[in-house]
Amino acid sequence: MKDELVSRFTVSIPSQLMRQLERMRKEKGYASRSQEIADMIRDEWIAHSQKTGNEEIAGTITLVYDHHKQNVQATLTDIQHDHHEVILSTMHVHLDHHNCLEVLAVKGKASSIKSIADQLIAAKGVKHGKLTVTTTGKDMPL
Repeated sequence: MKDELVSRFTVSIPSQLMRQLERMRKEKGYASRSQEIADMIRDEWIAHSQKTGNEEIAGTITLVYDHHKQNVQATLTDIQHDHHEVILSTMHVHLDHHNCLEVLAVKGKASSIKSIADQLIAAKGVKHGKLTVTTTGKDMPL
């Protein structure tokens, strides 16, 4: 991608919020406020894109489940096979004798990814699940 021109704008915020922003900038190690605020805008844009359903997103679906629950593994596998075109990779970890952690790397239309995540998370035997989204990076400036 070509280097883009930089746009400047002025923001007025309460001084207490400014102190909190500066503290967070230092804690996170940003070199400048501009870098910090640009990352915040990117994060909000990605969250917004997930809700609109039209954007292509990437992300992970994380599941914790009891593999002893009847049919849970078969159900999860069936759902994954039904959506193989957007599931890029999976990782399966045995947390203990009963519990497994499964992480799916996904890429596709936001509405489709959300639907798949909802199906997996709602499967009987899943104790916890979470969809985490990010950008594919295609149209995201630095």
